Amino acid sequence: MLLVCLIWGANFSVMKGAFSHMPPMAFSAIRFTVSSLLLYGLLRWRFGGVHVPPGLRWRMAWMGVLGNTLYQIAFTLSLVWGTATNSALILSTIPAMVTTIAGIRRIEPVTPRMWAGTAVATIGVALVILAGGVHFGSHTLRGDLCAVAATFCWALYTVELRRLPPTMQPLQTTALTTFTGTPGLVAAGAMELMALDWRRVPGSAWGALAYSSVLSLIVAYMIWNASVQKVGSSRTAIYMCVTPLVAAIVAWLALGERLVPLQGAGAVLIVTGVLLTRKP
Repeated sequence: MLLVCLIWGANFSVMKGAFSHMPPMAFSAIRFTVSSLLLYGLLRWRFGGVHVPPGLRWRMAWMGVLGNTLYQIAFTLSLVWGTATNSALILSTIPAMVTTIAGIRRIEPVTPRMWAGTAVATIGVALVILAGGVHFGSHTLRGDLCAVAATFCWALYTVELRRLPPTMQPLQTTALTTFTGTPGLVAAGAMELMALDWRRVPGSAWGALAYSSVLSLIVAYMIWNASVQKVGSSRTAIYMCVTPLVAAIVAWLALGERLVPLQGAGAVLIVTGVLLTRKP
């Protein structure tokens, strides 16, 4: 899960650079298409083809739409209509929402230590993000609402992963939900894809696309899905609190963005919260 945090944290800077050469919706459509093709090849190599376990066809379909199509569209629109800082702050509540949903639906036990760890880590994320400045208002309302929608989609997707049978392999789960989530993203990015001047896309944007397709989607999603099945949705989701910290460090190293002492205090709280939830 720490590897996932590193991959997703760096992905913010990677995608930020790519968006200056490729529209966001077109970027998402291409990377999910590429990931689907690669995952199809992996399924044929590992299992001899695409096999959906009995009784899970519709669940895989709506989980793919929820965790990929709707989440990606809502997240992208939150950046287009709002601010990256606001979106990051709202998305930092995912661990708390996952813990709440899992507890209410009694999918897994939620201990007082897990509640405390989630709260401490969430406060730490807030400090990391608030150091950069947050501005809510009517001009960001649409983007903020999209961030809330994205948060709910990913939290519900994560909790539903816990309900899958233990015989489901992480590769199968990742592939099937990617397959069912890709058509909606291609449709959403169709206009941008047709208007894109492919000849003017530089090599750096294609490199960013490769990173986001292989590492951010295939590798990170497989680890995430495996972790939820092994240790539960709440203990997995708490690691999302580490991602903004990694993103801030990578942006400092790669883009020259400034770090402040308040972010250091937030880092301490994030690590403390994660350590608390790792114990029963």
